[in-house]
Amino acid sequence: MLEPDGEAGPTKDNPAMVPPEALTETLPPVLPTTLPSVAPLERNLRKWSAWLGPAISVAILVAVLWQLRKIDWGQVWSIVPTSPWIWLVLAASYFAGPVADWIIFRKLWGIPVSGIFPLLKKLIGNELLLGYVGEVYFYDWARRHVKMEGSPFGAVKDVAILSALAGNIMTVMLLIFTWPIISQLGLEGAGTGNGHVLATSIGVVLVTSLVIMFFRNGLLSLPKADLGFVFVVHTLRIVANTGLSALAWHLILPGVGIASWLLFATVRLLLSRLPLIPNKDIAFAGISTLLVGSQVQTSDMIAMISLLIVATHVVLFMGLMLLDLVQKEKNA
Repeated sequence: MLEPDGEAGPTKDNPAMVPPEALTETLPPVLPTTLPSVAPLERNLRKWSAWLGPAISVAILVAVLWQLRKIDWGQVWSIVPTSPWIWLVLAASYFAGPVADWIIFRKLWGIPVSGIFPLLKKLIGNELLLGYVGEVYFYDWARRHVKMEGSPFGAVKDVAILSALAGNIMTVMLLIFTWPIISQLGLEGAGTGNGHVLATSIGVVLVTSLVIMFFRNGLLSLPKADLGFVFVVHTLRIVANTGLSALAWHLILPGVGIASWLLFATVRLLLSRLPLIPNKDIAFAGISTLLVGSQVQTSDMIAMISLLIVATHVVLFMGLMLLDLVQKEKNA
């Protein structure tokens, strides 16, 4: 859906079929025992800061124009939901990530309400370009617009790491709580070939999380109280997006109960977070048939929502670019 934490987004070749849970950040499964200093990277970012923000904005604009070229606006218009409740839930799901980020950086830096705009660009950059491109853009924006002691690099880095950690922990917890049901759905074999791939994927998630915790003193720079706050907000964002996804699907296809859609959203989140499972679309399609029945056109619904997400990215970024131009004219 317009969805969890963080957090998966549409691909450039087939944006309509990509899970809407866009923003799943996966950290490397193994970290070195001696962690390198981030100071050289920060110095390089400062060195190129005059070009960094504009270059990323141009790259996002090119990606938006490319997506604009591929979107069938007639199809988008034909599938636009008519219920205002559906629109409300879809909007809440889309903005859940940027709003959560705004709450975090409002706490850390006291950014103004207008700080939501660069955070929206951060989301769109991550979705249409590459993961963490948005973080680089937001770091450059914060360095130029936010007054603080020291560099914003450490906070941006910590928030990204904790987002990945929260996603990993939620994945493991959801897997534990839903395993009695999931084990009966054939998740171990669907699209994976055997259960070893599933076990290895879970192991990667666990090891990554443990490595982050073990090296937290070298990786994380924020005070413990702030780290706890950031982690809680990311966790609540993931829970909210999962629930909003289930509610939106229920409103679109009310013939299926909300409990089934909630389990459906949970399984989808698990598949999006587990890194080594191949053919996730095939596995998800098979499991969705078992969860909600073959007569329910879940693939059509998800494709519709994914197309709406891409269209929202395009329209919203164009609007943000126009807003930037208007503000520059006023300040000139």
